[in-house]
Amino acid sequence: MAFSLDILDSGSRRNDGLSWPNANISVTLNGIDSHLNSSRFPPAKLAWTVWSLGALLYLIAFYQRVAPAVMTSELMRDFSITASSLGNLSAFYFYSYVAMQIPTGIIADRWGPRRLLTAGALVATIGSLSFALAPSIFWASMGRLLIGGSVAVAFVCMLKLASHWMAPRQFALAGGLALLCGIIGGVAGGVPLRLLMSEFGWRTVMAATSVLTLLATVLIWRVVRDDPAERGFASYAPAIHRDRAAHPGVIAGLLEVLRYRNTWLLFLIPGGVAGPVLTFAGLWGVPYLASQYGLTTTQAAAMTSAFLIAWAVGSPLLGALSDRVGRRKPLYLGGAIVSAAGWALIVLVPGLPIAALAAVLALIGFSAGSMVIGFAFAKESVPLRLAGTVSGIANMGVMMGGMILQPAVGWMLDRYWTGAMQAGARIYDINAYRQGFMLMLVWGVLSVVLVSLTRETHCRQTT
Repeated sequence: MAFSLDILDSGSRRNDGLSWPNANISVTLNGIDSHLNSSRFPPAKLAWTVWSLGALLYLIAFYQRVAPAVMTSELMRDFSITASSLGNLSAFYFYSYVAMQIPTGIIADRWGPRRLLTAGALVATIGSLSFALAPSIFWASMGRLLIGGSVAVAFVCMLKLASHWMAPRQFALAGGLALLCGIIGGVAGGVPLRLLMSEFGWRTVMAATSVLTLLATVLIWRVVRDDPAERGFASYAPAIHRDRAAHPGVIAGLLEVLRYRNTWLLFLIPGGVAGPVLTFAGLWGVPYLASQYGLTTTQAAAMTSAFLIAWAVGSPLLGALSDRVGRRKPLYLGGAIVSAAGWALIVLVPGLPIAALAAVLALIGFSAGSMVIGFAFAKESVPLRLAGTVSGIANMGVMMGGMILQPAVGWMLDRYWTGAMQAGARIYDINAYRQGFMLMLVWGVLSVVLVSLTRETHCRQTT
């Protein structure tokens, strides 16, 4: 039997040459190498670096999600389409994104996030280039379809990485910071994108985006690891949950998750909390502000970016507060109520002064950040081995809001269109926008009712 023992320096050095207290012990037994460092969790810097590369793809995902908002006129003109068609073009991102959520969660449970993130970033590169070079609305839609389906892996993989690389008490915070990273991408898809478009054109900018996404692909593959054990550190996930063979099959896992009532409720709720945000900031907010308040496209993009920033600020703060008080339901319910009340003001009180509108949007954005609580809420509502699957379902609920509301609002705009045109694109009046935004308000009110029906977890994991 061959046996050797090596002490690898990773801490302070003693006079006898050994390193302690952070020594990594490498054991070779019968030719098999094993690194024993099971009592030491990964340093925060390494954990957040691994997590941040998943967040980088999510940043790109959010940028791509809202990019059409600042190019509505160009897309309508270049492809000769109506509001309904534009809403559908933008929603192609959500169609594939939503469809990928359950497979993504199950595959993340069984295969690990590293390969998923790398493959997702690579396909997003191809989709972005396809959108930039699209000769027709069909190929532009296919590009959006590829982008949405590929970046769909980012959020679930980030949550999966957080459950392995970070302490449980940091999970809701990581979810909030994830949304913050996404909002940074959303802000980049506002004024900066608009300014670059004005200088170089939307096709050139989107082609450049594909190059940056390819660089992200390389970084993810080189740095990300599924579990700290692959770097010689202890994992925060119990051993049984790190064993991929212990996870149920695809259908069995899905059916098991769906047996929990909270799964259904936390799937439906975020569509009325986050969905209106994605619909307003991601597509219809800029043309609404430009046509109803006389803002330039750049000014309107700045205002929707501020709306997203309020969302970004609210998410980690409300997530951390939920962790601190040890409750999920009260903060989620309060956020849903405030959000619905804000949309009621916008829809039912036409002609709000621009300053008042900005304040209401900021309040809606901040309170809508409560949706991040839903991810911790969902994870705690099922056994930990099903965390990826339920996270996929919860994120699918978020994207369902944008997927349904973006084209639905466009359909309402076309239905109430008075025939006005400008620079080859349709112009819609305040009545048309009120009718379209009414759909967002209805779902928001429904979400309030559904949150009240959830079962509180008290921030404790279901076993």
